[in-house]
Amino acid sequence: MTKKQKKLLWRILAAAVLFVPLYLISEGVVVSPLPSWAVFLLFLAPYLLAGHDILRKAFLGIRNRQVFDENFLMAIATLGAIVLGEYGEGVAVMLLYQVGELFQSVAVGKSRRNISALMDIRPDYANLETEAGAERVDPDEVEIGSIIVVEPGEKIPLDGVVVEGSSSLNTSALTGESLPRDVQPGETVLSGSVNMTGVLRVRTTTAFEESTASKILDLVENAASRKSRSEAFITRFARYYTPVVCVGALALAVLGPVFIMFTGIGRAAYPGPGAIWSDWALRACTFLVISCPCALVISIPLSFFAGLGGASGQGILIKGSNYLEALSRVRTVVFDKTGTLTRGNFAVTGVHHSPLEDQKLLELAAHAECHSSHPISRSLRSACRQEIDPRRVSDVREISGEGILARVDGVEVAVGNEKLMRRLEIDAKPCSHTGTIVYVALGGTYSGHIVIEDEIKEYSREAMDSLRAAGVDRLVMLTGDAESVAQKVAADTGLREYRARLLPGDKVACVEQLLSQCRSGQLLAFVGDGINDAPVLSRADVGIAMGALGSDAAIEAADVVLMDDDPRKIARAIKISRKCLRIVRENIVFSLGVKGLCLVLAALGLANMWLAIAADVGVMILAVLNAIRCLFVKNL
Repeated sequence: MTKKQKKLLWRILAAAVLFVPLYLISEGVVVSPLPSWAVFLLFLAPYLLAGHDILRKAFLGIRNRQVFDENFLMAIATLGAIVLGEYGEGVAVMLLYQVGELFQSVAVGKSRRNISALMDIRPDYANLETEAGAERVDPDEVEIGSIIVVEPGEKIPLDGVVVEGSSSLNTSALTGESLPRDVQPGETVLSGSVNMTGVLRVRTTTAFEESTASKILDLVENAASRKSRSEAFITRFARYYTPVVCVGALALAVLGPVFIMFTGIGRAAYPGPGAIWSDWALRACTFLVISCPCALVISIPLSFFAGLGGASGQGILIKGSNYLEALSRVRTVVFDKTGTLTRGNFAVTGVHHSPLEDQKLLELAAHAECHSSHPISRSLRSACRQEIDPRRVSDVREISGEGILARVDGVEVAVGNEKLMRRLEIDAKPCSHTGTIVYVALGGTYSGHIVIEDEIKEYSREAMDSLRAAGVDRLVMLTGDAESVAQKVAADTGLREYRARLLPGDKVACVEQLLSQCRSGQLLAFVGDGINDAPVLSRADVGIAMGALGSDAAIEAADVVLMDDDPRKIARAIKISRKCLRIVRENIVFSLGVKGLCLVLAALGLANMWLAIAADVGVMILAVLNAIRCLFVKNL
């Protein structure tokens, strides 16, 4: 417990110790010679001890013209009960209300601590390698390209590439998976991972503010500012609800006695006019206690906050509760192929119909593609067995969605797909092999083609089955690859729909078409990882980026980031969303149902202050307990 919570607990305990004997005296259980005025003054001690902060907040709210909140309701109701001589009930309401506030504070604190523990990835320092040895500095002082040393047990402070050493990394704070990841020289490491075994020397590739750990922390910290429709509704509801119940309580206190006195109906039950006004004023105070909207105002945001935290703990970063709510209505999921359903680690598997030696054709193609960061370009460079010399390359021109034109050693080289060959009016020979076909032309003459294949992720088919089980009706794959490649990947992953040979702009058009086909209330999610996916991620109702290996542009454009690139987590994110929304609906129905019933009973005089306490504090505690279930989503 925090210092503030402990202080409140001691106040509650001290007030309870004072209250119990006084209540027994007031109820006649214990005989006391004290006069009534002395009992009244003694009751003020536990009342003020327990509720002085509530009274102060109510006064400040009135002074600042923000009158209608739960503090005002509690202050008016309890003071009214004490003025009417119901000392015990007035103090009990304030005391138990503070018990509920303490419970709510502890529950929210637990939720925040769980999220902080799950996201405890901010590095405290970096061991910067200098001429004098390793120097401990702040991570934001380390420049790109510096060498840092990471000892066993330390967090990796910045993204980088291992230049020396091998180790196992604990990436659970990033990905939610407990399985360690082994790294060797030349492999990328992400900030926030914990080095478990060997010493690593890492060359940094990002500044601290652009590192993976900083981006994750920023996403989580800003998520609370993006409120869901349910939260926005509760905020608006409370804004109008509280004044309405205050007017209702005033009407109950005034109109009830006026009606009885003018009509005479029920007047015989009262010994006099004073008793009529006193009884209906007590009903109004009970009405106010019951009407306090704490259960809704606290539990609904807490449900979403806990849902975001539970998802973060599994490597699913959702940028706001509005996106968490939107996930529950996703019925169409559209996938990019490369890097999403496939690994994106292309490999050359053949060179066909070339009058040159295979290695020579690969050498020319690799040099032409030397300035491109596309996975296919990287695979060509990997297949070339000699070092790439950019000085041999000039006049590079990229044609979006088709390929590259360049001069290599003074020879014009065209590397691309069939569209590029048609543009250049070059007669390319078709290929019967499945895979990405890269055509090469030298000096305007067809010189063969290169077959490149991509490996399908082992969990892609399982991910499709999980999404169907989660209630997703339509699964579609979009790719710029040839029809044969798209057909094979779709068959291997269990997809029934796909679109092939798409340029980046075509993907947006396809998503627009699919959006128009969604039924009312149903949403579309797009899953991608590349730079050219950013426009589609932004256009979809929910954009989901493969975060660990995805581009910065895709991560920035997306609403949800999967840190370990596991497509199975899309279904898990949808299930988390639906569980969270189900809990929110349960709390709304339960809170309004119980309060509505008790308000009617209070208006009819069938509910006393003790029932009011149960309807307020009891409902709030149950709603908060229900809300924190959103934190526990491991088995979904």
